[in-house]
Amino acid sequence: MTSSKRINIVSVKLVKESSMLYKQRRVRSPQDSYELFHEYLGEVDREHFVVACLDTKNQPTNISTVHIGSLNASIVHPREVMKTAILSNAASIICCHPHPSGDPTPSSEDIDVTERLAEVGKIVGIELLDHIIIGDGKFISLKEKGYF
Repeated sequence: MTSSKRINIVSVKLVKESSMLYKQRRVRSPQDSYELFHEYLGEVDREHFVVACLDTKNQPTNISTVHIGSLNASIVHPREVMKTAILSNAASIICCHPHPSGDPTPSSEDIDVTERLAEVGKIVGIELLDHIIIGDGKFISLKEKGYF
């Protein structure tokens, strides 16, 4: 006789931790994205991989830190990024992370994760609009640079 297996009954939901005002209302450019993420992140001493979920009018609905890395690395899996986007009913997302070194030049890992996020986004129907890398007072848009 085999013993029974207990199965958990669960629900999945987003929990609002706080909020912030966004004066622009809509993200229209990489500069707008940079300003939004810079306001959210402030000065951090390690890589924070952040996703902003947007509605069909490119208005941010929420921002979430999906991973905090070390001083020079952040390993991000697309499922963690898309989990927030799916639960938010996002039409699109913009990702961002700072380089604590101050140099926003994308690493090969940055380019790799961006390509994977764009690919997964196409599959699930949530477009990756951009991936912004923040440095000391400057930023790089991977979309503008043609990486995806």
